[in-house]
Amino acid sequence: MHARKDSLPASILASIRSRKKRLDAAHMEARPRSAGTLIASYNVHKCVGTDRRFDPERTSRVIHEIGADLIALQEADTRFGERTGILDLGRLERETGLIPVPIAGMAKAHGWHGNVVLFKRGLVHDVHQVKLPGLEPRGALVAEIELEEGGVLRIIAAHFGLLRHNRAQQARTLVELINDRHEMPTILLGDLNEWRLGDRSSLNTFQSAFGELPRAVPSFPAGLPILALDRIIANRKGIISEVEAHDTPLARVASDHLPIKALVDLKPAAV
Repeated sequence: MHARKDSLPASILASIRSRKKRLDAAHMEARPRSAGTLIASYNVHKCVGTDRRFDPERTSRVIHEIGADLIALQEADTRFGERTGILDLGRLERETGLIPVPIAGMAKAHGWHGNVVLFKRGLVHDVHQVKLPGLEPRGALVAEIELEEGGVLRIIAAHFGLLRHNRAQQARTLVELINDRHEMPTILLGDLNEWRLGDRSSLNTFQSAFGELPRAVPSFPAGLPILALDRIIANRKGIISEVEAHDTPLARVASDHLPIKALVDLKPAAV
């Protein structure tokens, strides 16, 4: 007999095998959550699911499922005009305890260029809205949050563009921002829209500020995640646990992206 050759690229096969392990683990008894601050990133796709239904309530249920202490959302506002918010933030606060980081000058929008940061406990010391260069309207929301467990953490929630040269510009903009104030533990999270590796990848730009990047976690498309478009990376080694996808039946249909999540522990960042 002749050995059967795989007809799918190795990256796709690896994603399928990894997902099977996650689904098998879902049938096991749930493990207690480790100590730390659970952070997450979720491109909610304007609350339009893979079934093409606009369903903000379903999106809120996924956020509730994740149970994050802090979560960055992308595409949480309409794209143009007044960028009206499309989630019921009041209900989300009642059900999850999550409240939005305050931003200035956006009367009807939840966030900044569709980026929203929600958190449960802590104090917000500083918030900046950064307009990222490029043809598309893209931005980053920067917030410095004093965590209830102790320590101050800078969060950069971003959504990069679809064009490669724009992503490179956007990455450089954020690295310059980080280098100006490198003393603080910083986490970048969001949809970076970058699946390439090697010299052509905009992710290379981040190595000067973040060092070696953590293992990529496929999050897109939600039905069969192959591409690691969404990222959580830190500028201090050891302060975030291994990033994983929040892969549930509801999450697979609520958006074209799966949420990703990790635990933060600032103790390793102490000098």
